[in-house]
Amino acid sequence: MYNEIRLEKSLYNIDGKNLTQVLSALDPDENYEGSALSSLDAFERQLKRFDIKVSGKDCDRVEKFFADSQSAVLFPEYVRRTIKQGMDEASFLPEITAAVGYTDGIDFRGLTITSEADDVVAQGVKLPETVASLASSATAVKKFGRKLSCTYESIRKQRIEALSVVLRSIGAKIARHINLEAVNVLMDGVSATSVAGSEIAYSDLASFWASLSQYDMTTIVTTPAVMAQILALDEMKYCVNDFMATGKVKTPYGVTIVKCSNLETDALIGLDRSCALESVFATDVIVDFDKLMSTQCEEIACSVMVGFSKVAPDAVAVMNA
Repeated sequence: MYNEIRLEKSLYNIDGKNLTQVLSALDPDENYEGSALSSLDAFERQLKRFDIKVSGKDCDRVEKFFADSQSAVLFPEYVRRTIKQGMDEASFLPEITAAVGYTDGIDFRGLTITSEADDVVAQGVKLPETVASLASSATAVKKFGRKLSCTYESIRKQRIEALSVVLRSIGAKIARHINLEAVNVLMDGVSATSVAGSEIAYSDLASFWASLSQYDMTTIVTTPAVMAQILALDEMKYCVNDFMATGKVKTPYGVTIVKCSNLETDALIGLDRSCALESVFATDVIVDFDKLMSTQCEEIACSVMVGFSKVAPDAVAVMNA
């Protein structure tokens, strides 16, 4: 049972697994099906064990983690999970990524697809060919991270929920830089077109959508300023119901528009999400668990390593606005 597990620092030393995954192996979720604890995962059951409340009107203070040597082991995983939550909330990788991979190295070689023109094949004539090959050069995975300078004394009396806000904001900042890296990879080597007039019109959006003749444009990434211009178009008022239902901004022909706040050019990057980009992670979100178990902690540092590779270069188009 969850209240019989001995929590100690060595649980963080199992390669390839975070503490939640280790606890899930020791205390499987299926053991609690149909019980009052069925809605909790293995880490949350440990919070319940030590009566640590991380949100709500009865939320505890940070020092509650350090009331016991075993409960202190939970603090680094709480930090990691909260930062990861902030990253997931700010990330738009699910809207632009066709595949997610993992590597143990510091680089990887992704697959690239090139296709001959599609023609009617006469009898006895060679079939048109699609070639999948390794990229000509390896793609390095890059480290994205951030450090929060603080002391245990400065946060010990803070409500855990308040610290969560800070940690989620750190995760969001990391995610936005990862978003930008992915978009830069998508844009690399693509010849951009331009809008017909001095500012974007609905006809430009329609032409841009049609420019991926061999693919279906599913997603457009752009800056907040350009996105505001698009939302101001009369034709976009018919998409309000879609936004109310899904929380996503879509054009009348179903293309999801996402904003990249740190994109340095007023461009629209259109892509077919099903085949344009692969993301490869070398690590999960990592925090320095050793320091975070100590009440002498002076900083909270976190990082993640990820790289991106275009799978089908022709599935990406760029238009300057």
